[in-house]
Amino acid sequence: MTTTTTRRRARPTELAERVAAAGWTALSEELDSLGCAVTPRLLDPADCRALAALYDDSSRFRSTVDMARHRFGSGRYRYFADPLPEPVQSLREAFYPHLLRTARDWAARLGRPAPWPDTLGEWLTMCHDAGQTKSSQILLRYGQGDWNALHRDIFGEMVFPLQVVIGLDEQGTDYTGGEFLLVEQRPRAQSRGTSTVLRQGHALVFTTRDRPVRSARGWSAGPVRHGVSTVRSGHRHSLGLVFHDA
Repeated sequence: MTTTTTRRRARPTELAERVAAAGWTALSEELDSLGCAVTPRLLDPADCRALAALYDDSSRFRSTVDMARHRFGSGRYRYFADPLPEPVQSLREAFYPHLLRTARDWAARLGRPAPWPDTLGEWLTMCHDAGQTKSSQILLRYGQGDWNALHRDIFGEMVFPLQVVIGLDEQGTDYTGGEFLLVEQRPRAQSRGTSTVLRQGHALVFTTRDRPVRSARGWSAGPVRHGVSTVRSGHRHSLGLVFHDA
């Protein structure tokens, strides 16, 4: 007799615990030095596959963007509709308080306002009051030859300075190529690029628009854009968590 068991997916409390245990002192230091930082594994392979499979369920999304049509690159991504599915909602809520500390610290260094309240719910209410009412959470799919041009995910005046992308497939097994790219324009110097392999279930935290860079005059804002290098084979899925709405 064969018994089939179904693996239990991570509950919201478990996801919050995993995010909290990610080692935020080291992550914050890496964000300060590079503008991006990789967490330990947060999602198991089964959770990643379940999220990637949502891409084919059109009822989950409010819109689909063909990147080639808009000259954004090649490939497609879809914006989730509200209410967000689990674990997208739980991950977004779990990350916010940890990112908030860095966001406020960077704003202080750059002499900027820090309008972000203590909770994600309060911040999203501010976004909605400003007319940014659409979900900005993204599920991306790249096939062979697809890529994403360097860009920023800014949809209005209300901007949270950090965001997160989570790998849902394994590079080298499910696809090749497709590295995450971050390019920083340094003050009065050549730009600096960072390439990161987005491992399955791991999150990459990175700056949305710019980050503080020390200069002879104190702190300056180093503009940053991000993208994805060409996928050479297979399919690459990723989950994008943006902390302001569109």
